[in-house]
Amino acid sequence: MWSCPLNGTGSEDQLPCQHVQRALSALSLLYLLVGVPLGLGYNALLLLVNLHDAGGMAMPDVYFSNMAAAGLVLGALAPAHLLGPGAAGWAVWDAGSEVHVSLLVLFNVAALVTLYSTALLALDCYIERALPRTYMSSVYNTRHVCGFVWGGALLTGFSPLLFHICGHAAARLAECSQVRHTEAADAIMLLSGYLVPGLAVLYALVLLTRIRKEDTALDRDAGQPDPSAHRLLVATVCAQFGLWTPHYLTLLGRTVLAARGRPADGHHLGALLLAKDLSRFLAFASSAVVPLLYRHIDRNFPGKLRQLMRKLQRGHQSCSLDEAGAQPAMA
Repeated sequence: MWSCPLNGTGSEDQLPCQHVQRALSALSLLYLLVGVPLGLGYNALLLLVNLHDAGGMAMPDVYFSNMAAAGLVLGALAPAHLLGPGAAGWAVWDAGSEVHVSLLVLFNVAALVTLYSTALLALDCYIERALPRTYMSSVYNTRHVCGFVWGGALLTGFSPLLFHICGHAAARLAECSQVRHTEAADAIMLLSGYLVPGLAVLYALVLLTRIRKEDTALDRDAGQPDPSAHRLLVATVCAQFGLWTPHYLTLLGRTVLAARGRPADGHHLGALLLAKDLSRFLAFASSAVVPLLYRHIDRNFPGKLRQLMRKLQRGHQSCSLDEAGAQPAMA
């Protein structure tokens, strides 16, 4: 993953980049050994617990289950991205190869689902707080909204695939000659995948803050939501956007440089590549951080987990009793 381009300026210029490369390589290996299994385990556990008690799911549980599904996709993609031999010159890992484009499409879909689920969670929390007796933020509506989120993410995330196809067909189709640059796909992802959900989250948090300031003593006594839900919302928003912002900043930098027609020279190329890889590493880390936040802040999760474990134990015991009762019958 981590690489320092050879620019022929001497070994002394490469020493800082090589030191950073070794440190980040060790960090990525540590994450692959600890963070990826932890994230996959907690995301799978979050999904199992909520799907087992589907009737008792609240609106935030649906969004966190959605983020857990996207986290499983990110966890499965992490080894390929973090260990991808970008500096080794493998043909299958070239920026225009089918393998690279397929992994990029899956990564973009998971990124869109993650941030849009976070934004919609913030908006629905505001609606539930402002209009507590309506069903606008109900579980039924939330499940349909999450279905639209996955559909929209699939449509938007396939833009790199479209540019890749146009790049191969540009010699035969004149229409593709204007859209074969990957910077256009980066601009689409920056606008639809970061700016739109970011503005939605900012708007929802401002409205929630205004409601909290305007609450009277009677409002607080009349059924204010669980404070842990507000803490979980703020922690999730800060974690998701804090870990995904560097990735989208690198997309913005690449888009601006391409629009100005100023490609990076050899002196700055190493820093740009390291920034890109580090931002991608932070984005993958979000798949392990968010389920841990949900596990430690949500009050209902431990009870649901114990209920699931008791049911699994009863099922195992009943299977053992059935086998023990079948043996005398066979005799």
